[in-house]
Amino acid sequence: MTDRNTFDPATLLNATREAFAPVLKAQQEGFKTFERLARLQYAVAGDVLEAGLARVQATLVASNPNELFSKQSELSTQFVDKLRARAEEFAQVSSEIQSKFTHLGNEIAAKAVPTRKAA
Repeated sequence: MTDRNTFDPATLLNATREAFAPVLKAQQEGFKTFERLARLQYAVAGDVLEAGLARVQATLVASNPNELFSKQSELSTQFVDKLRARAEEFAQVSSEIQSKFTHLGNEIAAKAVPTRKAA
């Protein structure tokens, strides 16, 4: 049986908070990461929309097929450059995310090992 005189709910709550702190931190980082990726995808969608509108505008303004072809080629080159920059940004973000979660995993494992040894 447990001794009711020595039971301290504050100690239990503190131990629980300490045990789940790395998991909470990982969850917060996960939400930040999700938001960052969503913003990047939103930016790519904006680039695609801008490129489409620019192509329509070029089609309406062009006076002959050569001018249209030239303008479409220029717009395609600009769009590819934007997408290349966005792809580099995605690669950078994904490597940052990977390193953050590796660090968090190591932190969680480091906290779990002493707890397990103590038990």
